[in-house]
Amino acid sequence: MSKLWQARFFTTVNQLRDLPDTTVPEIAFAGRSNAGKSTAINILCNQKGLAFASKTPGRTQHINYFSIGGAHVAQHRKDATIVEEIECLLVDLPGYGYAEVSGSAKLHWQRLLGDYVQRREQLAALILIMDSRRPFTDLDIQMLEWFAPTGKPIHCILTKADKLNRNDSTNALRQARAKLDSYVDEDGVGFPFTAQLFSALKRIGIDEANDKIMELAGITDDSVAAAQVELIDMQDDDEPDAAQ
Repeated sequence: MSKLWQARFFTTVNQLRDLPDTTVPEIAFAGRSNAGKSTAINILCNQKGLAFASKTPGRTQHINYFSIGGAHVAQHRKDATIVEEIECLLVDLPGYGYAEVSGSAKLHWQRLLGDYVQRREQLAALILIMDSRRPFTDLDIQMLEWFAPTGKPIHCILTKADKLNRNDSTNALRQARAKLDSYVDEDGVGFPFTAQLFSALKRIGIDEANDKIMELAGITDDSVAAAQVELIDMQDDDEPDAAQ
């Protein structure tokens, strides 16, 4: 059983001043509103309704926090999380890039996302969710370039890999890694950027993503005989594909 399965809702904020006063590592998930971010979080945490996918993509304007540690998998949701026992926090950032969102909302999100990823000391790493068929949009690159100067890791999860054939998925991963390798600091040293393929529908890359998140959070995953536990059935369609 993955330690990520302990994830529970912790808090939600809409302004940086309201971010939780915690010191544990934060692993943030970012991506376009249509990239399958909610699905990725939910399947990694083995909980269908943990991360919320709005019926109107792009309308979720808050930063949502989920705790790892401080609660048991079977604990009732109304039972308090023991804050002192939290080992890390998963952070679901607002999706970006949906055309129907108003200009003022986009500006708010841009400030919120930019300030959070650039200034949040507790932020240990960024998980960048991208559709494997349409990676590295202008906004994805903007997120990369906001975060790169921190020197912290980015792990790119290329979702919906089941929609590509083997050759196309291999090429998508190779091109993603080449793109990430092109980012270097002023001394020519590459940033700690990595990438993988992922599909919730075909359960591709779940273990790899789990292990990477645990590594980035600096905590030990006490997984035991995961193959003996039946995972919940979730498809890679938290939003309609037309909106993705």
